[in-house]
Amino acid sequence: MTAAEAATPFADLSEAEQVALLRAIAVEALPGFGLEGSVVTSVLHAYNSTFRVDRDGASWALRILVGSKATPEHIDAQQAWQLALASEAGVVVPVPLPTIDGAWWTGIASEGFGRTAIVTVAGWLDGVAIDDALDVSTARMLGAAMARMHVHAAGWSAPTGASLPVLDDVLFGDHDALAEVDDLDAPSRTVLDEARTRSQAVLTRLHVLGGVRPLHADLHSGNLLRSAGGLQLLDFDDAGLGVPALDLAIARFYADDPEVHVALAEGYASVAPLPDASQADLHALAAGRQLLLANDLLSSTTASLRADARAYLDTAVARLSAWLDTGRFTRLVG
Repeated sequence: MTAAEAATPFADLSEAEQVALLRAIAVEALPGFGLEGSVVTSVLHAYNSTFRVDRDGASWALRILVGSKATPEHIDAQQAWQLALASEAGVVVPVPLPTIDGAWWTGIASEGFGRTAIVTVAGWLDGVAIDDALDVSTARMLGAAMARMHVHAAGWSAPTGASLPVLDDVLFGDHDALAEVDDLDAPSRTVLDEARTRSQAVLTRLHVLGGVRPLHADLHSGNLLRSAGGLQLLDFDDAGLGVPALDLAIARFYADDPEVHVALAEGYASVAPLPDASQADLHALAAGRQLLLANDLLSSTTASLRADARAYLDTAVARLSAWLDTGRFTRLVG
């Protein structure tokens, strides 16, 4: 890292500079996991940053938490749940690799990053990435996998000292960056405020009804791999305690095809009863997802995401306005 890079805030670096800085952190973290001397290759730099680690014919996924708000207690719970799912629930997920000291993560101090970087490692999964939106067949498999996760989660508890955040707030408890946007016109501000009020009311009502348990909370095609054995589920960084309908609504958010929504429900129902939520509830929770994503982009330090944040907010306002008018959320608007 050059002196100029050291003096530049991480958020202001180019994407290439950010990846180079994070790769150096990844290499420094390897000995803590017993993986020194491995080849490290950047795979994805987005909300967090993922690297492939290769040594002696074996591979692992190393993740550096960039945008994540997860605390050490959250990470411990996420990793413990992944282990339990892999061994007990018939769900294929990355199996976490502990450090040589038995911890689930390590911290690497970095002046260029601006804080201690949290690094986790898990086994590499060799499935095929799903680059497009869910199709009917994949949606049905995802619905079944989601239900298996929820059934398992109902009887699972985090280990002592570990915990998951409670997902009872539309913004998942994150800083409200939406409120700080100073160039929104009055109608757009009204849409954001009304959408948050309505979606929050539905989420609160469902939480009061009960059934809260660990959720993945980010099940979309970008976090899925397809293999001969079915689906592989990635990225538990957003995992938290919530109502099962939230997982279903989040998956629906990324798929505008009604047939895909039906297939998700059919897959789920093949394993367990569907969550007690109406179609209107699911659309409201999807609208809440839209608010969360717009808020996340506005708060991001990742170069590519920051560049798109303001334009995406206008798109979000258009979609939310249509939902307020029709009761149906779709990403085809805006």
